[in-house]
Amino acid sequence: MAGAKRLKAARSIDVQCCARLLLQSETIMSQTENPDFAILEEQLNHKFSESQFLQRALTHRSWAHENVASGDGSEARRLHSEAFEFLGDAVLGFVVAEYLLQNHEDLSEGELSRMKHQLVSSTTLARASKRLEFGKHLRFGRGEEKTGGRRKQALLADAFEAVLAAIYLDGGIEPARNFVLTALEAELLQSDPQEAAAADHKTTLQELLQAQGSSAPQYEVVETTGPPHRRTFHIEARWDGGSVRGEGSSIKAAETKAARRALEQLESTTTEHTRTETATAD
Repeated sequence: MAGAKRLKAARSIDVQCCARLLLQSETIMSQTENPDFAILEEQLNHKFSESQFLQRALTHRSWAHENVASGDGSEARRLHSEAFEFLGDAVLGFVVAEYLLQNHEDLSEGELSRMKHQLVSSTTLARASKRLEFGKHLRFGRGEEKTGGRRKQALLADAFEAVLAAIYLDGGIEPARNFVLTALEAELLQSDPQEAAAADHKTTLQELLQAQGSSAPQYEVVETTGPPHRRTFHIEARWDGGSVRGEGSSIKAAETKAARRALEQLESTTTEHTRTETATAD
């Protein structure tokens, strides 16, 4: 009888021990799958009613595909953030355009467009994501994690758009607007049509070359002339198959002129090539 009691007591201890281990396992899984977003919500200045919006915004496609049945792309799409990035891009464009119109009524449509292009660029959004430390909250698959996904500019920019979409879906346009105006406050206040125009030529050139399968252009100071108080900088822009020079009173101005000339040269080359093909076809 005593032996039976001891055996029953031992089984009870085993069950309790297993229950504790199971509870610990579930707690760990919960922390992994449903993280505590309190700190991030404080940074975003938005308390989510539906936390799954934020969780999806922070989930990269690599994580989703590793956690669904092989080949189940539709289920993976319901888990990862790409659709949120699409929505966030639209909301961001609206909020930034509204801000620029309200604060720069004297500027032309072209100037406003260039400023908007700079403000919603991946460089700007990635910088804001780093300030908000989005990287440490993102969920990646093993492969993307190993290649440093948390530090990649493009993925951080995507995260900004996805989180914005999550805020919009959860609370509407007002909290979404507040998030953008707060997160990009420094960039919005410093936005300038001249600087945007300078950045626009260089960005357009880089995007054009990449679309053609070429590497990004390289800029190098090849000569500096004039007295110390009135320098003129001569910059050479080089890319696969071509180079041009530009000059200006600052390195940035010289790079801008070189980028503009490069665009003109590439456009001229493309036009001539098209004419040749047309003449040959005739």
